[in-house]
Amino acid sequence: MTVRVQIEDFDAGFEIRQLRHARKDVGAVVSFIGQVRDINEGDTVAELTLEHYPGMTEKSLNAIITQAKARWNIMDVLIIHRVGTLQPSDQIVLVAVSGAHRGEAFAACEFVMDCLKTEAPFWKKELTQSGERWVEAKAADDDAKKRWNK
Repeated sequence: MTVRVQIEDFDAGFEIRQLRHARKDVGAVVSFIGQVRDINEGDTVAELTLEHYPGMTEKSLNAIITQAKARWNIMDVLIIHRVGTLQPSDQIVLVAVSGAHRGEAFAACEFVMDCLKTEAPFWKKELTQSGERWVEAKAADDDAKKRWNK
């Protein structure tokens, strides 16, 4: 399990290779990369600033990984989440899951991302033509998380 919250960009290819080669019994690696969009709620976004609560954020992300490992037969999970000021098309987050089989790796990766969006203490502020605004939580993210409660 690896969690990193950082300002610096990441090399997704390098990170995924590390996960692939960590064990000889890895049969699947599933990954998700999130990036800054240049438009949100109909407005052009010039930049996005992400803030977090150091220590608490990492603890929350590790708890999400623990839940995923309890639900699925997976080998490892990597979460890298950036903070600071980012530009459109900059990478924000990498979630990668390794396992023996793709089905469990896919499900765990999606679960981790859904939980991250609703449970991890990150705050986003956008700079638009109208000025700065905090990004509100989306009902769609809550709905996505609810499907895992079955």
